[in-house]
Amino acid sequence: MEEKHMQSVLISLLRQDKVQLWTEPFVSDQQKILELAQKYVSVTEFSLEEVISTLESIRADTSRKDEGNKEFKETSVASLELHLPKREGENRKRKVHLKLKLDITAKELKKRIREEHGLEHFNLILTGRLLSPGKRLDEQNVKNNSKVMVLVVSSEQEKTEMLEEEEKKRQQEEGLQRTQKGFQILSERDGSEDPSTTPFLEIADQKGNPLQIPDSERKALILAMGFHEKGRALMKKRNHSAALSHLAQADEQFNKCNSALLKTVDNYAVLQLDVVWCYQALQQLDFLNDARQRLERAEDCFKRCYGEQQSRLQQIKGHTGGEDVLFLRLYLLQSLLAYHDGNKNQALNKLRNVDELYGQLRLDPEKMLQLMALGFSEQEARLGLRACRGDVEEAERLISQRKKEKKELKEREREKRQRRLQDINTLVELGFSKRDAARALHQSRGDVDKAYGVLLDSAEAQRSDRSTNLDQLLALGFERDMADSALRIMGDDLAQATQMLLDNLGKVPPELLSPSPPSSSSEEPSTSDSAASGSSRLDQELVNEVLEDIPRHEEDYLDVTLDEEKQLMEQIRSILEKQSSSSG
Repeated sequence: MEEKHMQSVLISLLRQDKVQLWTEPFVSDQQKILELAQKYVSVTEFSLEEVISTLESIRADTSRKDEGNKEFKETSVASLELHLPKREGENRKRKVHLKLKLDITAKELKKRIREEHGLEHFNLILTGRLLSPGKRLDEQNVKNNSKVMVLVVSSEQEKTEMLEEEEKKRQQEEGLQRTQKGFQILSERDGSEDPSTTPFLEIADQKGNPLQIPDSERKALILAMGFHEKGRALMKKRNHSAALSHLAQADEQFNKCNSALLKTVDNYAVLQLDVVWCYQALQQLDFLNDARQRLERAEDCFKRCYGEQQSRLQQIKGHTGGEDVLFLRLYLLQSLLAYHDGNKNQALNKLRNVDELYGQLRLDPEKMLQLMALGFSEQEARLGLRACRGDVEEAERLISQRKKEKKELKEREREKRQRRLQDINTLVELGFSKRDAARALHQSRGDVDKAYGVLLDSAEAQRSDRSTNLDQLLALGFERDMADSALRIMGDDLAQATQMLLDNLGKVPPELLSPSPPSSSSEEPSTSDSAASGSSRLDQELVNEVLEDIPRHEEDYLDVTLDEEKQLMEQIRSILEKQSSSSG
């Protein structure tokens, strides 16, 4: 971390002075490098030896990258930066550069490293991920100038870790697919089934009231929020690698939404924070630029959602204390990034903001016990106290009011769904299908009369189409009853009905006109029935699986113990204090 900071500070000074180390006179005149180093020693806390070494490293890296980029563009030969293990007596890892094409497998790369550097058993790590031996480098996101760590292990450990990593990747991919399928099923439901037996998701505002959103965006939002919740569940288990995969999917789905909703709720901003939190947990410092952009998006989104001085949030919710945990994490990550960018003063300023918020958000255990003694859960007590900035009486009133509002909302929702099911049944009794009735009600915002009109218009249009199709078949010389039956069987598809009649000399096959019923009630179900039943069971299993990750409390994303935050705070403070003492 210190080496990265030193490099960032010196690169910033070089840019400020418009110095290009890879040009003359710095390339051939070592005295010029020494003079420049002496100048920078006077304005930094680094030693002369550290500055000279870092300047030489920056010059070599820049020259090499410039040449490497040109070579890669012309020949597709890439340059990899290998971080080899320390030799005995050395203080730091060795960095070597390897030129190769990226269409080879990781196994071939390992063979070359064995031959050139005498290493026997090791794994290759790229941004926290183990490279799979059998896959090509370019298929595993290895690029020109990628940094690859060579991690020495024992023979058995190498084999075991490789198998474990392959199994972990397989499970992670399967988990992603199951999550996507489960929320896909939920996103396609329209509420036409009984919610007590068939779960149905709706998107609601901060008060829990359902929002009217176009179907296409509703599906994308449900997938986005579903992946996000699954990712957050994995973060709580400290499985940051799998969490990051799910958060990336959530980000992809959010980007499909053009709705103004993303500008008025904080879901998207929280996602950006969560992604960067996973980056720092996995120590994926190569993603600094992406992390910086995500934090900027998060901060802009919070400002839009909450208003200046959180005025809009105060108006909507009546309190703002709970959301401070988001700003604590935002400032903490900004402090970390500022340090890695070489901006020590900004890192210190952000850390002071973090300290101030941490002092406000840290809870008195006695107050927690008082609220829990009243029958509230630990989560309710923690969220209530933070929302009311530590006032026990206010927290008790707020929690009780929330529970009352939630109960009333649940009752209203239950009544609303009962009315919806009754309205669907009414339309079904008038001769329409359940699915058509549900869609018409959705289209008419729950107005039965309008829905009935929609269904009549649709039926009339279908009759008109059928009449036209029937006239065309009659014009071709087919008998009316056969033409009518063919259209009915083929769902009014003129081309298919015509083909059926042509294939059967103008007749509809008898078995299609009068299908025979099963000979007895004990007859075995058909293969298609069994498959449908199995598919239905799998669908329900997937739905139940993803529903487990949806928190019961609408503010679960604000409920953090601050343990991880405290650990990172202390880590950053230790580094900054160490540098201050060494410069003093």
